[in-house]
Amino acid sequence: MSTLAPTGPASTARSRMGALARAETTLLLRGKGTLFAALVVPLVLPFSFKNAIDSMDLGGTGLDLGTVLLPTALGLSLLFAVYSTLVSTYVTRREELVLKRLRTGEVRDHEILVGSALPAVLTCLVQWAVIIIGSVLLVHPGAPSNPALVVLGAVLGLVLAVGLGALTATLSRTAETAAVMAMPVIILTMIGSGVAIPLDVMPDGLATAARFLPFTPPLTLLRGGWAGNLDGGETPLAVVSGLAWALFAAYGVRRWFRWEPRR
Repeated sequence: MSTLAPTGPASTARSRMGALARAETTLLLRGKGTLFAALVVPLVLPFSFKNAIDSMDLGGTGLDLGTVLLPTALGLSLLFAVYSTLVSTYVTRREELVLKRLRTGEVRDHEILVGSALPAVLTCLVQWAVIIIGSVLLVHPGAPSNPALVVLGAVLGLVLAVGLGALTATLSRTAETAAVMAMPVIILTMIGSGVAIPLDVMPDGLATAARFLPFTPPLTLLRGGWAGNLDGGETPLAVVSGLAWALFAAYGVRRWFRWEPRR
């Protein structure tokens, strides 16, 4: 009488995404250009904004050097460590047929995307810890006025960075063009979403338009949660518009994300 050979434990979504994250971490460490952009740029670039912030008229905004520079650094980490890195990662893995091969197994589509994103997200979280400690020591932003808003802004920012990274990857035909396709979002965010210039010092009309850019909601919550300078209507607007962008990114990825090389 034959018996069935013993089998190993069934894989779970957690184990599958963990395996993908470990593999992606190895590949990330091998890509020197991507690794430099993810690790070094977000930590060095904020220093270039210090003189510009010192020259701003922050009177009446409830902001100071610390509460401007800290969210700026957090936003740059979000852009370069997560968003830009993932655009390159998704396109490269697609062109190398990695995504196509993964889909032939038991791993699900959302597990592929999330598992591939975990190393970038973890990198960002570590950078945020370093940035916060460094800012407390150097520019003295004080304790966050509303920690819940800071956490909400951080979570919303990470969700948007992953979703928009995958969505932008759908527009890139090759790995070489991935950085080019990500650049408009990076430039718009740095100029209009409060990274380089807080919305509080922009002309009213420009600030109103800038509030509807993709990364403005999480950056608004991060800065407002730390400085405590949001009025009653700004917080709901940031939350609603941020969730709207997150839903749009999720729909766009589900509808248009490509798993095979573009011809």
